Amino acid sequence: MMRLTCRRTSKPTGEFHPCGYMEELTMALQKRGDTYHYHFWVAGKRYRGSTKQTSLAAARRVESLLVAQAEQKGEIVLSKRSPFLREFSEKFLDWVNNKSGLQQRTKEYYANGWRLLAETDIAGMRMSEIARDDALSLTFPGGAANHNNALRTLRRMLGKAEEWKILRAAPKIKLVQEKPRSRVIDEAIEAKLRPFCDQNLKDVLMIMRDTGMRNRKEVFLMRWEHVDWTNNLYFVYESKTPKGRRFVPISPRVRRALEARHAKQKKPKAGWVFPARRGKSEHLTSLHKQFAKVRKQAGLPDDLVLYCARHGFGTEMYRETKNLFAVMQVMGHTAVTTTMKYQHQGIEEIAKVASRRTQ
Repeated sequence: MMRLTCRRTSKPTGEFHPCGYMEELTMALQKRGDTYHYHFWVAGKRYRGSTKQTSLAAARRVESLLVAQAEQKGEIVLSKRSPFLREFSEKFLDWVNNKSGLQQRTKEYYANGWRLLAETDIAGMRMSEIARDDALSLTFPGGAANHNNALRTLRRMLGKAEEWKILRAAPKIKLVQEKPRSRVIDEAIEAKLRPFCDQNLKDVLMIMRDTGMRNRKEVFLMRWEHVDWTNNLYFVYESKTPKGRRFVPISPRVRRALEARHAKQKKPKAGWVFPARRGKSEHLTSLHKQFAKVRKQAGLPDDLVLYCARHGFGTEMYRETKNLFAVMQVMGHTAVTTTMKYQHQGIEEIAKVASRRTQ
């Protein structure tokens, strides 16, 4: 329960309790049933009642607001109950899709984030009850990137609710730390995968290994008009970041694969390099299931993902050139620190030095 601690003073300067002591308000709450209740004095007047919150963090926010209201106006007004997160999702997704001005891939990111959140208990909570601890307790299928996709979406939803005056204050949502990728798809791993790949997966894997392009955001979006056949270059026009727009080299084997695709499509001057076979999208959008199946057939570990081919490119190019800035540019990174995460100098080179110490 909220308690009032009284303190005698020879020279009072603040508000006084009727008993003649200066008031010192101690913030606390008492839980009755499922909800938290407040109880405090302001200017000799007693206030008590229900916060209508089942979360301690949410109750504390309501409590602080009520004390401020009582000090300013001498009265307390509890606002109407906030909507459930699932109800609010309709308004949020309408804003994302129709009013936000966000890029299509960002819209898809938030849509996927809500798809993950919709399967959790937090979707059935009132927004004013959602606290940081509730977000920390969430679990999602997949890795840390999937987890952060959902948490970023939740954070954006709560932020918009505060902006639209649905919430007084949005809790701070902390993301989980993503582990740096340690696996790479090198020549040996590619050789194990290729016998089980269909042509799409085989070509995408090769292009990623030889150019360092991202799969979903770059390779899948390749277009014929951006292939420079004369200089064996490809212009990445659509990327994750503005600095991602760049030229990447076309290796001899990638050129042969592109020429075969170009001929099969009757040598168009423009259009998708990887057109969709079916579905709403015009181009290839995912190879996740196919890669998982091939990985299993090849007897490779579950934490090996298609993106490891890009990771392998960065590692191999730095090992051969020792030019971090050049690798950073060709991979479309905005910061050197990002490129440094792709380097695997580690144990192999240390082992070479250590092996010389025979005495």
